[in-house]
Amino acid sequence: MNLRRLTLSAALVITLFYIALILSLFYFFKRDLFLETLLSPRTLFSLRLSLLCATLASLLSLWLGLPAAYALSRFDFPGKRLVDTLLELPLVVSPAALGAMILIFFYQPVGAWLAARGLTFVFAVKGIVLAQFVTTAGLAVRLLKATLDEIPPRYEEVARTLGATPLKAFLTVTLPLSRRGILSALVLTWAKALGEFGATITVAGAMPLRTETLPIAIFMRLSTADIPGTAVLTLILVAIGLCVLYGVHRLGESGL
Repeated sequence: MNLRRLTLSAALVITLFYIALILSLFYFFKRDLFLETLLSPRTLFSLRLSLLCATLASLLSLWLGLPAAYALSRFDFPGKRLVDTLLELPLVVSPAALGAMILIFFYQPVGAWLAARGLTFVFAVKGIVLAQFVTTAGLAVRLLKATLDEIPPRYEEVARTLGATPLKAFLTVTLPLSRRGILSALVLTWAKALGEFGATITVAGAMPLRTETLPIAIFMRLSTADIPGTAVLTLILVAIGLCVLYGVHRLGESGL
């Protein structure tokens, strides 16, 4: 077997495995059940909450992740290796453990001081955004750094020799050149936040019509052995994620 056939076979096997998982959801698909589940107030609330919190968390990850990625990509500073390692914490620690860390933080003096001043995150919508941010920030930095590493620093150096300040050189040269990478990082971060479960349920709980996101709703259905309802909600979540990713790929192909 030549290399081309071997690699294509591996890609096909993985793809077929995912297709089989998705098609298995349709075994329980019934049009009336799908519409009943989708249009129920509880599902609509979970869907809106998931979309809102994932958007806020991904934008926050991008807002803080872009300057952090730029610093790691362009500058050498004391402790850089440590910072780079710590930013990968969400990639090696389970979401449930990250959620436990957040919860423990708010049960020690600094967290209690914040809670006393109205910054309550435990069992609150703000806790959902915080949990999703903690689990996605490291991914955002990693993706953005990879994008910035591909842009030669000499472009900014040329801009500065023409009178641009470092900030202006970044905004007018580096930022436009990295727009595709930034868009990809935003979408992948958003998709991860949308499907986040472990840290979210640990910090915000699973209160219906209050802190129940779509992944938590799936878990609650599964915990009551409601397999058809679980399949419907999972299908909705998968459909949203795949549609967003497909749209981004099309925009990338169009030259955005």
